[in-house]
Amino acid sequence: MVNHAIISPHYDLEFHDAARPRTTYRVGDSRAAVELPTDQSYSSFVLLPLLTFAVRGRCLLVGGPGRGKTASAVLMGVIAGYPVRDVRRAMQHGHPQLTVQDMFGTPLPRDLIGAERLSDIDVAWRSWLGMRVKIVDEYNRIPTRTQSALLTVLADGYVEVFDQIYETGASAWYLTANDDAGGGTFQVVDALRDRIDVVVKALSFNSRFLGDLVTRAERRLRPEENVPPGIVFDADEHDRLHAEVLRVPFPAPVRRRLEHFAAQLELLERAAWQLEYRTKDTARLAGVDPHLLAAADDGRDRTQDVGAQTLNGLSVRALQSLIAYAKAMAYFRGNAEVTLDDLRGVLPFVLHDKLQPDLQAPAFDDPEREPLRTDRVSWVRDMFDAACRQYDTAGLDGDDPVGDVLAELARGLDGVDERTVRARLAHVEGLLARWQSTTKLHGDVWEDALALKYAHQRYSAYLDWLRWSGA
Repeated sequence: MVNHAIISPHYDLEFHDAARPRTTYRVGDSRAAVELPTDQSYSSFVLLPLLTFAVRGRCLLVGGPGRGKTASAVLMGVIAGYPVRDVRRAMQHGHPQLTVQDMFGTPLPRDLIGAERLSDIDVAWRSWLGMRVKIVDEYNRIPTRTQSALLTVLADGYVEVFDQIYETGASAWYLTANDDAGGGTFQVVDALRDRIDVVVKALSFNSRFLGDLVTRAERRLRPEENVPPGIVFDADEHDRLHAEVLRVPFPAPVRRRLEHFAAQLELLERAAWQLEYRTKDTARLAGVDPHLLAAADDGRDRTQDVGAQTLNGLSVRALQSLIAYAKAMAYFRGNAEVTLDDLRGVLPFVLHDKLQPDLQAPAFDDPEREPLRTDRVSWVRDMFDAACRQYDTAGLDGDDPVGDVLAELARGLDGVDERTVRARLAHVEGLLARWQSTTKLHGDVWEDALALKYAHQRYSAYLDWLRWSGA
């Protein structure tokens, strides 16, 4: 792909072999690091679209005009086994006059005249809806009403026109835009942006590779028309690839680090009185700037608190996307299970648009961190690395009493007697009592407290049942 199709010499998705020493050089007044990877590394602009094909996700390609976004999307359609001509014809081009019927299907004129009910009207559906790779070029030029219909297809896999429904089936989506702020002829609706799984930037062209462009022009080469048959997937192979990716194990040690990172992001201690509602989302729904409430909280070091850098937390949908892409990365790299490097590699691209930075946070005041205000990929990865360092410092791999409580509860309550239940209740209460005077309310402590409250309620309800049933 990199050598013959997409000219992208940017190996920005770096991996390192722990057994080999790293080599780093620093150039320029800013001491920019040139780090030489010690393990096979990749171009995100090439690899992330491929992983999207594997997981049947939704990929947004962003960058200036003429940087290869559309060409990359077309290449994914060819890999899915469609002729180049069909892929190009099926591509949807955003423009201000694009209607729902233009994009999805038109009712047959004879039915519009003679039908007595909407159900009598047949719709001539657009052929692109049934393809396993769907491409929407310049999606931020689509009118808001048509965006809402597109949202239904992205989210639920069906489209409705004149009371007729077309099931689109599972597919990989590729959308393009000339900027990553959601701007364009029409502002992209938040719900549509939220359905996008991964955001990939088309980086600048390196002029040292101009010779490749000269060669293509002289030989009239079009990479999408010369795809080797060996990398083309038919429908059955695509299904098998997707199933094999989903079967890649996500081990507990890696999952725990993701849990610890995600736990830091949602807590906003001054947003509410009740514990469950002390979240940034509570402040947002009340029309209050989360930054103002966070700035008033002097109980934590806000320069070290990862959660102080964001205005929101992570949704279930974002975490599900992250899990799927981490599995795909592990599968692509030939790992038997997801490793921390696999997760760290995809995390910034999945969370690129999912996390909103609080640019007024103290963490951005350091002149050396100033570039993180605009470099969203590095910012997200830096937060994850900081959370992992805190995780290691706290020794959470070997000490997870809350995890032990939840694991014990997950094994079920059948046959557990009253004495055992009371002992477990006392253990939960003891953990909470220990935190009363010795622990600040960081995000992971807040989530652990809520998890213990959940376990306590489950055991209390079971104890009531034992008494009622006389067991």
